Amino acid sequence: MESTKELTEHSSRVERKRQDSFGMFDGYDSCSEDTSSSSSSDESEEEVAPLPSSLPIIKNNGQVYTYPDGKSGMATCEMCGMVGVRDAFYSKTKRFCSVSCSRSYSSNSKKASILARLQVAGKPPTKKAKVLQKQPLVAKLAAYAQYQATLQNQAKTKAAAVPVEGFSWGNYINSNSFTAAPVTCFKHAPMGTCWGDIAEGVRVEVPNSDCSLPTKVFWIAGIVKLAGYNALLRYEGFENDSSLDFWCNVCGSDIHPVGWCATSGKPLVPPRTIQHKYTNWKAFLVKRLTGAKTLPPDFSQKVSESMQYPFKTSMRVEVVDKTHLCRTRVAVVDSVVGGRLRLVYEESEDKTDDFWCHMYSPLIHHIGWSRSIGHRFKRSDITKKQDGHFDAPPHLFMKVKEVDAAGEWFKEGMKLEAIDPLNLSAICVATIRKVLADGYLMIGIDGSEAADGSDWFCYHATSPSIFPVGFCEINMIELTPPRGYAKLPFKWFDYLRETDSIAAPVKLFNKEVPNHGFHVGMKLEAVDLMEPRLVCVATVTRIIHRLLRIHFDGWEDEYDQWVDCESPDLYPVGWCQLTGYQLQPPAPQSSRDSQSSSSKQKKKAKSQQYKGHKKTEGGAAGWGGVQLPAGNL
Repeated sequence: MESTKELTEHSSRVERKRQDSFGMFDGYDSCSEDTSSSSSSDESEEEVAPLPSSLPIIKNNGQVYTYPDGKSGMATCEMCGMVGVRDAFYSKTKRFCSVSCSRSYSSNSKKASILARLQVAGKPPTKKAKVLQKQPLVAKLAAYAQYQATLQNQAKTKAAAVPVEGFSWGNYINSNSFTAAPVTCFKHAPMGTCWGDIAEGVRVEVPNSDCSLPTKVFWIAGIVKLAGYNALLRYEGFENDSSLDFWCNVCGSDIHPVGWCATSGKPLVPPRTIQHKYTNWKAFLVKRLTGAKTLPPDFSQKVSESMQYPFKTSMRVEVVDKTHLCRTRVAVVDSVVGGRLRLVYEESEDKTDDFWCHMYSPLIHHIGWSRSIGHRFKRSDITKKQDGHFDAPPHLFMKVKEVDAAGEWFKEGMKLEAIDPLNLSAICVATIRKVLADGYLMIGIDGSEAADGSDWFCYHATSPSIFPVGFCEINMIELTPPRGYAKLPFKWFDYLRETDSIAAPVKLFNKEVPNHGFHVGMKLEAVDLMEPRLVCVATVTRIIHRLLRIHFDGWEDEYDQWVDCESPDLYPVGWCQLTGYQLQPPAPQSSRDSQSSSSKQKKKAKSQQYKGHKKTEGGAAGWGGVQLPAGNL
C-alpha cells in the first residue's frame, strides 16, 4: 500500500482555471466568470476586483474570497441579513452575500423582499427580525462580534466541563505520559496488516475547529503523537504551540490525506488564532509540505474494507459451553461488532444465555467439528434449524497448524503446565486427560478436577497456553501447585515421582515466538476473559517470549490475565471508539473497594481457592532447580 505522496508547488498563475494541491485557489476563474455574467442589478454589474496575491484564498460554495486579515472585516447582506466575511460578498460594494440575493433585491423593493423572506407560513416577522431591519450596519457587526465572543466562551466552558465518569484515552495518555501498543501489533484488528508507515510527522487534512465561518472548513495538521488508532494532531503554523492540539481517531471519517480538499472542492482555511502569522499561506504550505508524508489516497477505502466481517447474523456455530468447559454447544450469531460475535445458545428462548468471543477465537468451530475430533457435545433439544438460521461455512474459522501425531506424541497422563481457563492469572500443574484427533488435547488442572471430567478443557497441541514442565521455573513465573498439595515449595521432580507420571516432551510444544512488537508498559484495550462481553483499559506488565501479562487498569493484580501476543482478544487503543463497542474505563478507588459485581466476586473466589497454595516468599526464582528423570526434558 502506497503510504506517501509528494506535495509539489504549482504555478502561481490565476488567469486560467485549475486546481491547487491544497485547494486554496480552486475555482477562482470560474467564480470570476460567474459573477461577471450573472448579475442583473445596478449594484452588481461590475466584476469582482482582482484579489491581492498576498492573501490566502479559499473556496466556499462556489465563491472564492480572502481569509480575514483584520482589514477586510465583516459585512451584512442587505437582502437576507446574513453576516459574513466582507470579501466573500458579491458586487463591488459588498452589499449582498450572493448573486441570488442581488437579483432578488433588484426585482423587489428592499422592505418587501426582507419581510417576505422573514415571514413563515403567513406569520408576521419576529421581534428579532424587526430589530434587524432597523439596525444600522455598525450595530449589526457589533452584535455579531458579541455573538461570536459568546460562542467562544461557551465552547471553552464545555471543553472544561468533562464528566466525572467520562474517560478519554487522550487525556489518560497525556497526563501520565503513557505509550500505547502500535496498531501493527494486532493483525486481527482493522488495518492491522496494512497500517503502513503512519507515524509522527505525517500530515493530514482535518476540520478546522478554530474558525467562525458558518460552513465546515478544513486545515492541515501533523501527527505529534500516536496511540493506537488515536493521533494527537497540531495544526500547521502552530510550530511549538500546543494550545490547540487535539486527539482524534486516524481511521475516522474526518481525517483525509493532503490534497483531498482540492479534489473534493472543500475549503482550506487557516485557524483564526494564527491567521495574521503569515501573509501568503499558500507559500507557507508549499514550503512546509513539499516532500512530507501523508495518508495513502485509498486509506479510507482500506479502513472500510478491513471492517467488513464474513460472519453474519443467524449463522450457526459450535462454541464452548460456558457452564461445562468439557463440551461444546450450538449457538447462533446474534450480532457482530468489530469482529466480535455475540453468540446466543440455540436453546435460549429469551436470548439471554449468550457468549461473547472474537470470530478468530479458538473457542468456536463449524458445525460438526466436535464429532469429527471426538470432543464432547451437548445435543440441542431443538430437532431442526429455526427459520433463517444456517450453518457458518467451515472456511470462515481460524485454521490451526497441522501436526504429525504418527511419531512421538502426547499421551494421556503426561504432565505439563497450562493456563487455567477459570483463573487466567495462574499457570498451573496440569495433566493430559484425553488425546483427540487433529492435534487437540483435553487437559485437567491437577487437584481441582471434577470426578466426571466436566471441567476438562480443550487446547490444541500448538496452543500458546500450554507449556513444558519447568517453563515457569526457567522464566521466574509463580507456578500454581495442585490444590491440597502440602509439600511446598513445589518441585516437579518430587511430584512426578510421587504421581508415577512423566512430563510431556519439550519438543512437542509450540516454541515459535513472533516479532510481536509489544513492550512492557504499553497501553491497549483488552477483553476481560472472565467476563468476555467487557473490553477494558489495560496494560502490558510482563512479557515472556510470546506470553503477555495483561493488567486491567484500576484493578488489583489478582485479576491479571496471561494472554498470547496474537490473541484476538487484544485491541489497539481507540478500537472501541472505531467500532462502536463500549470501553470499560479504569476502575476508580471507590469501585475497587466496594466491588460487588458477580463477575469480580467469582474471580476473587476462584483466586482465593489457590491463595493458600501460592508461595509468598522468594517467588519462582527462589525455588529448587527442576530435576527430572532423564529423557523428560
